[in-house]
Amino acid sequence: MSELILHHYPTSPFAEKVRAVMGFKQLSWRSVHIPMIMPKPDVVALTGGNRRTPILQIGADVYCDTALICDELERIAPAHTLYPKGQEGLARVVAQWADDLVFGPAMAYNFQPAGAAEVFAGADPDWVKAFGEDRKAMRAGAPRMMPADATPTYDQYLSRLEDMLGGHDFLLGDQASLADFAAYHPVWFTLNKTPSLAGLINGRHRVRAWSMRMAGLGHGNDTDLSSAQALEIARAATPQPVDALPFVNHHGLALGTTVSVRAVNFGLEDSVGELVAATSSRYVIRRSDERAGVVHVHFPRVGFILNKAG
Repeated sequence: MSELILHHYPTSPFAEKVRAVMGFKQLSWRSVHIPMIMPKPDVVALTGGNRRTPILQIGADVYCDTALICDELERIAPAHTLYPKGQEGLARVVAQWADDLVFGPAMAYNFQPAGAAEVFAGADPDWVKAFGEDRKAMRAGAPRMMPADATPTYDQYLSRLEDMLGGHDFLLGDQASLADFAAYHPVWFTLNKTPSLAGLINGRHRVRAWSMRMAGLGHGNDTDLSSAQALEIARAATPQPVDALPFVNHHGLALGTTVSVRAVNFGLEDSVGELVAATSSRYVIRRSDERAGVVHVHFPRVGFILNKAG
């Protein structure tokens, strides 16, 4: 197997989700630090447009969205499963709830003025302004929840987590699952990046103890790699074959069609390439880049839209 290469930055909550999974599965991986805001030329060279953090690279295969990244890590390293037997569907449902519904209010709460002051302490004011404009562009102009609404929403979600942790160490029982990693990363951000706002968590003893157990899993064994080196690895590699994958066609588009894939919300840049696979759970497009060479870019069906390009 080629090396696992995670393109991320240290303060990314979704990257922390994957880093924690790496620790849980005791994996070794290469760490490529990428910019927090656009431009991200080396990321786009791999994905063709998708700029959401993180992305996982394995040779000349590039995986977008943490749900799909976790599925791929499970396939590669099934020990310490993310999907305990009998709870596979429940783990995915709770994880999707956490990623789609908990994350937004949690981050709106974290980035209220007191939290933003902690996150951006010492940063150049022009860069802070650029960060705000970048995230506004990622929301496609949609307004962010105000703290007065985000605070009680996040508070209620934390209460639900507290209830779920009654009588066992993790959300679904005595072993961690995908649900834990999806629910953990916004809590991690509050505790570690905006500690002045951590009162909502510190008052919930089960959630606090659970977050310490999750942090104790570590991040596995990571070593630094430059972005240029990662592109060279992609260029020298050949994407894994996809010819044998079952073709599930809901769009009336044949394999070989030039298509675009983009997220349903938040980060709406199109990735354009040749459709080479469409299974029940993912799309794969083939694209060529001057620096990255020929790559296969993988997207989950859930949360992404496929269209014929143009």
